[in-house]
Amino acid sequence: MSGLIRVAEERDARAIAEIYAPAITDGVISFELAPPHAEEMSQRIVAIQQQYPWLVYEESKTVLGYVYASVHNERAAYRWSVDVTAYIRHDAHRRGIGRALYTALFEILVLQGYRTACAGVTLPNTASVQMHTAMGFKEVGVYHDVGYKFGKWHDVGWYERPLAEHVLEPREPLAFPALATSHAVTAAFVRAAGLIK
Repeated sequence: MSGLIRVAEERDARAIAEIYAPAITDGVISFELAPPHAEEMSQRIVAIQQQYPWLVYEESKTVLGYVYASVHNERAAYRWSVDVTAYIRHDAHRRGIGRALYTALFEILVLQGYRTACAGVTLPNTASVQMHTAMGFKEVGVYHDVGYKFGKWHDVGWYERPLAEHVLEPREPLAFPALATSHAVTAAFVRAAGLIK
């Protein structure tokens, strides 16, 4: 089936919330304790997109996965680094959707001027570790017993991936809205969607 990668919209909030909910209720992939409802998710999408991309993969008018970037740390010297997150619907795993969404996301982040992507993975999570490794991430360390959920302490592995050369005097990162409708972003979506099985 053919699908497309596009910028997330507020109308996607319900589908995104449904994809995300099992990561909260069925395990410790997310350290949130209560799934956000569609209205809360809509607010998150709007807030993130003031600076960073939030992308979805849609097939037959159904959202099957999403990725987004967010602030890595509020301190000014960190502003060329981002945290990245990916979630795929439970029945759409192992089709390359996560890889395609990350590929598009990373291209856009480079266009914006970001230099490093970081990701945290609650351990153990073999599938997520394998996907991040396949996307060029390297493990940089583990926070031990850093999260308490479902009556147990959990470790989080931290991963990093260079996005672009770490030049001296880098330009300030562009806000995503300045690029969202550009030809370069559209082309990134088309190229990445071709990776999906």
